Amino acid sequence: MRTIRVETSAATILLTEAPEPKVRDRQTGEIAKDINSGEALMTIGVVYIEEGESSLIKVTVPESGVSEGLTLGAPVSLPGLVARPWESVFNGQQRHGIAYRAAAVTPAAFPAAMGATA
Repeated sequence: MRTIRVETSAATILLTEAPEPKVRDRQTGEIAKDINSGEALMTIGVVYIEEGESSLIKVTVPESGVSEGLTLGAPVSLPGLVARPWESVFNGQQRHGIAYRAAAVTPAAFPAAMGATA
């Protein structure tokens, strides 16, 4: 399926779940790996806030792209963020959603408040 680049320059992204290994197979505990590099993949939870609306999303990041100094509740940057629609059939039911992936997750600064007065 097609991947869609996500423009994040106008968004505030806050870390809500610390990086954890992405599990490929829950029964065996096998960790997911990048198809091209073989590198282990991690998942993070973030709240994506833009134009007064917010969404909780999970983002997959390669293990080497997880920066030091990440703090829950703090703003982060997700360079190379893309969205990929997916669909599958599970137990006879059609399922669909959007998978998010970024090249890295790094600490960021809170944006300056719009229209703030001193």
